[in-house]
Amino acid sequence: MDRLSTLLSHFGVNAGTFHSGTFCGLSVHADEPCGHVHLLQAGELLLKPGNAREIRLDEPSLIFFPGPFAHRMFADEAMNPRIVCATLTFDGGSGNALAAALPDYLVLKLTEIPELGSTLEWLFKEAFEAHCGRVAVMDRLFELLVILLLRHLIERREQQPGMMAGLADPRLSRALNLIHEQPEKPWSVAELAAAANLSRAGFAEHFRRVVGQPPADYLLSWRVSLAQKRLREGKPIALIAEEVGYESPSALARAFRRKTGLSPRAWKAAN
Repeated sequence: MDRLSTLLSHFGVNAGTFHSGTFCGLSVHADEPCGHVHLLQAGELLLKPGNAREIRLDEPSLIFFPGPFAHRMFADEAMNPRIVCATLTFDGGSGNALAAALPDYLVLKLTEIPELGSTLEWLFKEAFEAHCGRVAVMDRLFELLVILLLRHLIERREQQPGMMAGLADPRLSRALNLIHEQPEKPWSVAELAAAANLSRAGFAEHFRRVVGQPPADYLLSWRVSLAQKRLREGKPIALIAEEVGYESPSALARAFRRKTGLSPRAWKAAN
């Protein structure tokens, strides 16, 4: 599988359309357990993300909050915005590895992401015409939109250090894909370096600089994120340990506690 499909096979995205049409205001609290995507098709809009400065949008734009994040949007009658909105949830919860690798929010002019053009055209057509099944179609189109946006972010190669920057790197993406596809394997730095066609020392330094942590720490983080997803799904800890590369439930519990500060049982109860 390719680098993005492998990631999404573990942490797929689900959308729920909740508004389409004219708009006067919306307030989202930080404790809401989902992300949001808003599409401004026409008109103007004021966006206040968290404690950041207010942003005035005066041309078609995409506003993307991959996880829970407080924000307000508002407009007066003269601004006349036409907007489509959906909630977003990633498999494994808002703290999963994919959601955590994305910025808190993105605001992009639609002209900056032309590869989304045909999907946006179809989504707006469904939003403002009274076809049967329109909400179900829009939900799927929003999910497709997010996948295409992730592709755009990877191909743009302008990310801060992290998973997305690693996937955008042609050499590191091979090593990351191996980790993502086969987390149960006891990967060594030498094996991952060979996949990236780098020396062991060169790979370790390049990985740390681009991804922001050493390869062993990344492998631990990825395994724990998968374990968290499976705990949410109700799988037994013994099966999870085997799936994510630990020889016993106690070994997984030690790694889990090292990463989260909690045992798997305590983390599940808290989440």
